[in-house]
Amino acid sequence: MPSPASASAARFGRPTARILLDIKAVNFRPAEPYKLTSGWMSPVYIDCRKVISFTEERRRIVAMAVEKLGEAMGWPAVDMVAGGETAGIPYAAWIAEAVSLPMLYVRKKPKGFGRDAQIEGDLADGRRVLLVEDLATDGASKLTFVNALRTAGAAVGDAFVVFFYGVFAGAEADLAKEGVRLHYLATWQDVLAEAEAGGDFPAETIAGVREFLADPVGWSAARGGRAA
Repeated sequence: MPSPASASAARFGRPTARILLDIKAVNFRPAEPYKLTSGWMSPVYIDCRKVISFTEERRRIVAMAVEKLGEAMGWPAVDMVAGGETAGIPYAAWIAEAVSLPMLYVRKKPKGFGRDAQIEGDLADGRRVLLVEDLATDGASKLTFVNALRTAGAAVGDAFVVFFYGVFAGAEADLAKEGVRLHYLATWQDVLAEAEAGGDFPAETIAGVREFLADPVGWSAARGGRAA
């Protein structure tokens, strides 16, 4: 019998990875690493924003998200869906529509004029809110949004992303310490497995990514990125 992790990869991870590869949202560049917003240097970058331009592909991703979240937490446990500025907003809108729930969006900081709002929409105290973003590296930005929602009176215990790097230690544990469960469809292990199976990248590129995945912190530090 397959393990829960392998079963999830087969149902959600590998299909999501294939979609991202097919629409060219996956970028492998070991020789010219990317600097992520979290400060980590990475030879790989996922552009989940690209999904907004592909109608059928986004429908499939949203359907998988709704199914996985329904199994993991149950939709009756959610009152509203909140998208994190900016890439999380379309995903939150699609998911909220699919499950017929109200939506919010959360800014990284108050906008600084008018109502000086950080949260847009109609949020009442005690509402159970699911936070949605496109991807996660170390989870820090998720806590920024979670704290803003909680300060405004929401109850937030779950966050969802389409793609989770899944290689930087402590991301899920740090969120768990704050009472937040992270849900996701795919990780780099899914993308790498699918890319190898489909021959999407040359062997030397795959080898460079494997080197990064074996020691992501050391790989980042050696190239001028975060070291811890």
